[in-house]
Amino acid sequence: MSLANIFHIAGSAMSAQTIRLNTTASNMANADSVSSSVDQTYRARKPVFALQEPSLEQVTNMDSGLLPGQGVQVKGIVESQAPLRTEYNPSHPLADEKGYVHYPNVNVVEEMADMISASRSFQINAEIMNTAKQMVQRALTLGQ
Repeated sequence: MSLANIFHIAGSAMSAQTIRLNTTASNMANADSVSSSVDQTYRARKPVFALQEPSLEQVTNMDSGLLPGQGVQVKGIVESQAPLRTEYNPSHPLADEKGYVHYPNVNVVEEMADMISASRSFQINAEIMNTAKQMVQRALTLGQ
C-alpha cells in the first residue's frame, strides 16, 4: 500500500463522516417539529456506508495501487422505520381530528452520541492524513 492510498482512504472516510454529521444535524434540527399527520412528519435519517470499490479505470491502471475495500462510500441515506411519537393535545393548532400531534422519531441522546462519534472519526482521519504528510516530507528529505 502506498502513501497515496492512505490519503484516498482517509479522505473518503472524512467525506463519509461529513455526511453523517450533516444528517445528524438535520435530525436534531427537526427533533421538535410538529405535524398533524403521520405522512407529513419528519423521520430520522441515517447514512448507509459500504466499502468503496475502485472504478474500472483504477483497476486497469496498475499504478493506482487501489484494491477493493480501500475506502468508504455512502450508499444512500435511509429514513428510520421507528414509530413516531404521538401526543394527545387537542388544543394544539396542528392537532389532527382526533386531537393528536405527531412528533419525529428522533432520539436526541442517540443523535448526540452519533455526532460525537462522527466528529471524533473525522478528527482521527485528519490526523492520519497529517501523519502521512509528515512521512512523505521526511522521505523527501532523506535524499538531501
